Amino acid sequence: MQLTEVTDKKLERDFLLMPLSIYKDDPNYIRPLDQDVLGVFNPEKNKAFRHGEVKRWLLTDNDGVYIGRIAAFVNKKYKNKGDEQKTGGIGFFECINNQEAADMLFDVSKSWLMQQGMGAMDGPINFGERDKFWGLVTDGFMEPIYQMNYNPPYYQSLFENYGFKLFYKQMCFAMKVHQPLDEKFYSQHKKVAALPGFSARMINKKHLRKYSDDFTRVYNEAWASHEGNKQLKEEVAYKMFKAMKPVIDERIIWYVYHNERPVAVWLNLPDLNQIFKKFNGRFGLIEKIRFLILKSRGKNTKFTGLVFGVIPEFQGKGVDSYMIVEGANLIKGQTEYSDYEMQWQGDFNPKMLNISKNLGAHLSRTLITYRYLFDRTKEYKRHPIFH
Repeated sequence: MQLTEVTDKKLERDFLLMPLSIYKDDPNYIRPLDQDVLGVFNPEKNKAFRHGEVKRWLLTDNDGVYIGRIAAFVNKKYKNKGDEQKTGGIGFFECINNQEAADMLFDVSKSWLMQQGMGAMDGPINFGERDKFWGLVTDGFMEPIYQMNYNPPYYQSLFENYGFKLFYKQMCFAMKVHQPLDEKFYSQHKKVAALPGFSARMINKKHLRKYSDDFTRVYNEAWASHEGNKQLKEEVAYKMFKAMKPVIDERIIWYVYHNERPVAVWLNLPDLNQIFKKFNGRFGLIEKIRFLILKSRGKNTKFTGLVFGVIPEFQGKGVDSYMIVEGANLIKGQTEYSDYEMQWQGDFNPKMLNISKNLGAHLSRTLITYRYLFDRTKEYKRHPIFH
């Protein structure tokens, strides 16, 4: 077996195509869009390069056939609460069911990360934001939602046999759109609706700047204090909303206001993989035309939850139930959606997990973020719980 660092366009293309042999007989595999994967490794498109760097390797067998790949990255902005060492990451791991092959990929990543001064590596994670290409699927091997990792079941053994340990579980919940909510959601909704100053409304794409600014205000109050998060700038949020605009469905993005102050947000998008799975990784002009046609015909019956939050001042007062009922009433009556799946929630965030469970949603899949400490004598600690 031989390792080759990805250093040119041909090897980059080989890195992109290597997984196809792993998944050729897997009906649940949806090939990610080439542009989404390549964008992670493009300094012009991925702002993580401003404070980090990445290496990629391909592994071939004795006949020169590709049997594995991996990326390793250092990101100075990547941190988790309680970390006592600098931690790098590995991701985009693919490998045949062979421990020796997997160990070679892990070893080369470990060696490079140690040279960069890292004391541990987490994986499989993304070189960038945590809402995409993050975690190893260990339960719920079904079609992934857009930009969610997918892998064969045997990957878990490859990681754990090498010495990776569970850092945190990533829980995904799903439910049928027309599934009735628990009565307590309606009682909480009624209580908040009777109070002066509260209103709930869906987004209006004609006023995208207003809603991106409102999202920024909620985000900075509700999430910026968590580890790994920093204050979101209004311009950054606006760019994000503009990028999402072509796929935004106004009916599934909701805000709550108190005296016109944004206090909660529930951001959902159609599951684009239901359309992209037809494109085999490509998204050129023809695919973009097909995408617009399929989208206009309402072919997508599944939507996904990306962000749900209430600012601390209004938590525990029924605002979450108020927003859910207001949104659900419209979504159930005026949309084509039949299924809803939420993006992963860490097992370190019991408040968010309780909301999902109280909705009546079921655990649809579990992913794991693993950690490997380079100092094998050091006490291992899991991700701390949010309180």
